[in-house]
Amino acid sequence: MTGPDRTDRHIERWLPVLPELDPDVEGAVTRMSGFTRHLRAVKDRSLADLGLPAHEYDTLHALAGRRGRATPTELADDLAMAPASVTARVDALVRRGFVRRIPSTVDRRRVDVELTDTGHAAWHSAIEVIGHEEHRLLGVLTPDERRLLADLLRRVSLHAEVTTG
Repeated sequence: MTGPDRTDRHIERWLPVLPELDPDVEGAVTRMSGFTRHLRAVKDRSLADLGLPAHEYDTLHALAGRRGRATPTELADDLAMAPASVTARVDALVRRGFVRRIPSTVDRRRVDVELTDTGHAAWHSAIEVIGHEEHRLLGVLTPDERRLLADLLRRVSLHAEVTTG
């Protein structure tokens, strides 16, 4: 399944306008952007189908990544948010039965946030749809090609992290 794609046509259009354009750089960046846009659209559709706003999914996802339990401060750090904003999110998720507040096991003055079975099921339903699409798209590559792609993207990401702080 090879041949010209939308990005190839994009490059053909721009090369006469920008002869200094590097087709490989433009092709890689444009394709990564399109891939990300596609996956975001799939995620948005699946969340809408599940009646799960993106900010609620993000909070459930952060909790799931901490094995279902975290402090509000940890959630705020994971979500790059102010702690007060996390409190509002947690309140909404408590009302929906997706999380509960429980006493901390390490500090009796603190309350942790814990994913409920209902919250875990909502998160898992969304992640299954998103993961299925990721595997469907990358399934055109062999396992070795997927590993190579991941390694190459890691190199680019590390370079970006070093040069942008």
